Amino acid sequence: MARIFLHKLIMRNIKHLAIIMDGNGRWAKKKGLPRIEGHKRGVSVIKKIVQSADDMGIKYLTLYSFSTENWKRPKSEVKFLFKLMEENLKKEAENLHKNNIHVLFAGRIDELPLFLQKTILEMKNLTRKNTGLRLIFAINYGGRQEIVDAVNKAFEMNGNKKIDKDMVRKFLYVPDVPDPDIVIRTSGEQRMSNFLTWQSVYSELYFTSKLWPDFDRNDLKRICDDYQKRKRRFGGL
Repeated sequence: MARIFLHKLIMRNIKHLAIIMDGNGRWAKKKGLPRIEGHKRGVSVIKKIVQSADDMGIKYLTLYSFSTENWKRPKSEVKFLFKLMEENLKKEAENLHKNNIHVLFAGRIDELPLFLQKTILEMKNLTRKNTGLRLIFAINYGGRQEIVDAVNKAFEMNGNKKIDKDMVRKFLYVPDVPDPDIVIRTSGEQRMSNFLTWQSVYSELYFTSKLWPDFDRNDLKRICDDYQKRKRRFGGL
C-alpha cells in the first residue's frame, strides 16, 4: 500500500494518459497465430494497464480501441472485434464499477452495431456516478471527424455567431476531459493515426517498440518516469 501511495505522489503531474494500443496483429503473426489471438491477448493487457493507471493516481485514461479507418479491415475481423468488445465490457462491468471507475466512450457510437451500443449504454449508466479513474474508450473514433462534428454542432446551436476554440471544445465527444499530458503508442510506429487531433497539440509523445500484447506495468511506469523529466513550456520560455 505504501509503495502505491508513493507512486501516486511521483505521478502527480500526469492527469490524463492516452494510449494507441498497436501491434496485436503483428504479435500474433510473430507467434504463428491467427490475428484474433493477438486481439484477445491485447484485451487482457487492457485490464492490467487500467489497474496500474488507477494505482498510479492517473485521473483519466483514454484507449484508442477502434478508429474510423479500421472499418477498412476484413469484415470478419471487424465483426470479431465488436463482439470481443461487447463480451469484455460485460465481463468487466461489475469489477470496474466496484473499483469506482467511471467509463466513458468517444466516437461515433451511433454507427456501431446495436448490440454493442446497448452494452455501451449499460456500462455508462452503471458507472456514471463513480468518482475514480475516468476510463475512456475511443471507439469508431477519428480526430478529424470529431472536429468536424464539433464544428457542425456548434454552428447548429449558435447559428451565425462566431465559432471560437472554446465553443469547439464544448462539443467534442467528451468535452470535460482535460487534454492528455502524454500519448503513448506501442509497436514502434511513430505517428498519431488520427487520434485526439484537437486535444494532443501540446501532449508529450512516447513511442515504444513493444507490441501492445507485450506491454506491461513496468513499461508504463518507465514511460511515466521519463515524462517526469520532461519540461513542458506550452510555447513559453
